[in-house]
Amino acid sequence: MSGVRSEVAEVLVGAEAAAAADGVGPLSEHAVLALRGGRPGLTVSEAGAVIAYAHLDPATDEEPAAGELFVHPDHRRRGHGRALLRALREKAAGPLRVWAHGDLPAAARLAEAEGMVRVRALFQMRRPAADPLPEPPVAEGVRIRAFEPGRDEESWLEVNGRAFADHPEQGAWTIDDVRAREAEDWFDPAGFFLAERDGRLAGFHWTKVHPGGIGEVYVVGVDPDAQGLGLGRALTLAGLHHLRGLGLDQIMLYVDGSNTAAVRLYESLGFTRHAVDVMYGTEGR
Repeated sequence: MSGVRSEVAEVLVGAEAAAAADGVGPLSEHAVLALRGGRPGLTVSEAGAVIAYAHLDPATDEEPAAGELFVHPDHRRRGHGRALLRALREKAAGPLRVWAHGDLPAAARLAEAEGMVRVRALFQMRRPAADPLPEPPVAEGVRIRAFEPGRDEESWLEVNGRAFADHPEQGAWTIDDVRAREAEDWFDPAGFFLAERDGRLAGFHWTKVHPGGIGEVYVVGVDPDAQGLGLGRALTLAGLHHLRGLGLDQIMLYVDGSNTAAVRLYESLGFTRHAVDVMYGTEGR
């Protein structure tokens, strides 16, 4: 067990070094939580130390396998990234998609050399936290309150699954996924907003605060049965007011580049594009 903990620590140190060199973290929150939770990925070691790492989510009935990888900055340009990518493809045993956080030129070159094509873009958008905000336009019969741990998990999971039925990455969350985040230092139920209508959960906005004075619109979802009430905008604004009240410098969010309605909503609230994460795929190759 101590060996596993040591390897996890080495991977996290390497990820921090990669983030410092590239200006963007190489692993998603999902991949980090899987690592900490005892689901390590593929590693490359040199002189007994981990110098490169790859995470893989196996394929499901809805989605192909998906991965992420990085090489420690001190050990790049030696073929480790290519070797890990090929190992991921072999392990996937079928179509594979790989995230390139920050859309870095080196990742683009590697993907192209390996015959992978861009299949998705995830925009990171930001706005100054102190900029003025309109008040949340809450529809008649709707109440917005804070999430209560131990009470709201199951109802939240149900609405999350319905809201993101076409997005398996988010819609397939389980109670273990929720509890893993509740155990994180950043979790604050006061920043987790639920909209209720007729006594039922109709939508939510979960916020997050990062080190360095950055708040995040972590996830916003509305039950399909409650569409048309303006809950998405109201919940987003409720969370933005909360984050603004914490005295943060910036507020960020991630949105799929193909979700033009959501992009327009966030632009109307003062968000502009800050960075892009790209997913490369092997489909048809």
